[in-house]
Amino acid sequence: MDETLFRQYCQQREFDVATTEAAVAAIRDFEDYATRVGATLETVTAGHLSDYLQQLTQTGKVSEQQLLALARYCHVTRRNDLFVQLVHVAEAPSILPALRARASQIVGEKTADEVFGGVDLPPEGSPIDAYPPVVTEILTKMEALLTAETCKQVLAGNMHKIPETSFAEMRERFQKSLDIEAFLADRHARLVQDLEDHMNQGKVWYEQVITPKVVDFVRGNPEIQSGVRDGDVIHVTKIPFAPQAYLDEQDPTMKRYDACHCPLARTSIVSGKPAVSPLFCYCSAGYEKLAFDVIFGEPVKVEVLESALGGSDRCRFAIIIPEQFRKGS
Repeated sequence: MDETLFRQYCQQREFDVATTEAAVAAIRDFEDYATRVGATLETVTAGHLSDYLQQLTQTGKVSEQQLLALARYCHVTRRNDLFVQLVHVAEAPSILPALRARASQIVGEKTADEVFGGVDLPPEGSPIDAYPPVVTEILTKMEALLTAETCKQVLAGNMHKIPETSFAEMRERFQKSLDIEAFLADRHARLVQDLEDHMNQGKVWYEQVITPKVVDFVRGNPEIQSGVRDGDVIHVTKIPFAPQAYLDEQDPTMKRYDACHCPLARTSIVSGKPAVSPLFCYCSAGYEKLAFDVIFGEPVKVEVLESALGGSDRCRFAIIIPEQFRKGS
C-alpha cells in the first residue's frame, strides 16, 4: 500500500482524521485479502475485487465509506480498471431508492408502494449483475399501473442527485452565446479539450479511460455529450461507457455492453437474465436532460431515440427545445 501517497491525497481533500484512518484501514483490509490470494494492490484483478466484495457482503461488513475509500485509493494509484468497477458498485444502491422517491412525488405514496413494495433490493456492495432481476420486477409493476408517458416521467429524473449548480457556468455561457448552435459547438470543443487533458494526465474522465483513439472518436462526432441541433430538437449521443473497448469490439452484443452506462442493467445485455426493458433507458435520458433543464431555465422534454438495451450500439436522445428558444429554427 502506498500509504504516504494516499494520506497526502486525504490531506489535500481536507478529510478529518477519523475519515482518513477509516479509509486507510479499509485499504489495508483489501491488501490483506490480496496477500491471501497471492497478489498485491498493484497486481490484484477485477475478479479478485469482485470476490473480495462478495465476501464482505455475505458477512454484512461492506459500507459506502469502505467502497469510496477503495475507489479513492485506486484513483490516486492509477488502478483505473478497479476504480471504474468500484464506482459502479458504489453508486448502484442509491439509484432505486431515488427512483422510488421520485415516483412518490409524481404518482403519490400509495401507487409508489404498489410499484416498489415487496421488492428486495440487493445489499450494499452487491455485484451489478444482482440488479437486472430487481429492475425488471419494478418495471413490470410500473408498466402495469402507470401510463407509458407517466413511466417515462418517473424514470427521467435526476437519480444521481447531481446539483444543478454544477451547470451554472454552462448556463452563463449559453446566455452569452449568439445562438444554440454556437453554444453547442463551443460545448463540444470544450469537451474535446477536457478529454485531451485527462488523457495526457492519465486520469479517468468520470468513468471513462481516455485514449487518443477515443479523443478522435469524440472529436469526429459533435453529438457526443454535447449535442447537434436539428430544427426543434437537440440530438445528444452518450459517450460509450468503455469507449476504447467499444471502438475495438467487433461482436455486436459486446459492443452494446461496452456502450451501456447503467450499473443496474448493463450485465443483462450479455446474460439476458433477464432482459431489461429499454423503457429503463429513460433514467439515462433524465441524466442527459438535466444540463438542458438548467441551461434553458425550465424542465425540457426528452425522448430516447436509440439505446443499448433497445438493441442499438449507441444511446441517443432528443432534447426538445422549449418554444421560446426556437427562434431561427
